[in-house]
Amino acid sequence: MDRLDAAGVEVGFEGVRALDGVDLTLARGEILGLIGPNGAGKTTLVNVLSGFLKPTAGRVSLGARRLDGLTPQQLGRAGIVRTFQSARLFGGLSVADNVEIGGLGRGLGRRRARREAFALLEWLGLDRYADIPSKALPFGLERRVGIARALALDPRFLLLDEPAAGLGEAEAQAFVHLVAEIGKRYSCGILLIEHNMPVVMRVCHRVHVLAGGRTLAIGTPDAVQADAAVRQAYLGVKH
Repeated sequence: MDRLDAAGVEVGFEGVRALDGVDLTLARGEILGLIGPNGAGKTTLVNVLSGFLKPTAGRVSLGARRLDGLTPQQLGRAGIVRTFQSARLFGGLSVADNVEIGGLGRGLGRRRARREAFALLEWLGLDRYADIPSKALPFGLERRVGIARALALDPRFLLLDEPAAGLGEAEAQAFVHLVAEIGKRYSCGILLIEHNMPVVMRVCHRVHVLAGGRTLAIGTPDAVQADAAVRQAYLGVKH
């Protein structure tokens, strides 16, 4: 089975354990929400999964292949692609150029990378902005361009770090639809880190809850919302 697995992952920073024995599984075609209070370890875990941080202990694997210790570039070539809380676009380059870089990064020739970039922009409703410098985009469009660039890498697993942060209600609704469509179009597994609970509950098949660097709960959105420990630790509801 084509599956991204983390097993017993630990990360320590100067004596502070940011992750403590976390297990996580993400299958192709699945949308998994990763939630938890601030400081729970969500971004740290994504940094481990995407090669930006080496775990102190534990392992990350794709099928039988062990991945921890590989660089982000190597993981990208293996099909594990991420976005960041800030879009990290090249502000002086056009929107089309930013997306084209993704195709070039996976080894496409310039002409094909350009063609695929424009096809992606059209699919995402961004083609009208193709020639605009990315630094001139409003926040919500920046996020979409960041996702377009990640999709240009043709991911098998797409890790989205708070992509709906700061979006208005209408933009968040559109984002829910987009994530569902990405999962279908690319047959990729999607890990969604998000504080917008309506977004998570609408689009995710399962939800993984972290608190204090440990797994607090894993289950369907309905089961997680009903979990007393989750409601107390994350939603601030006493039971």
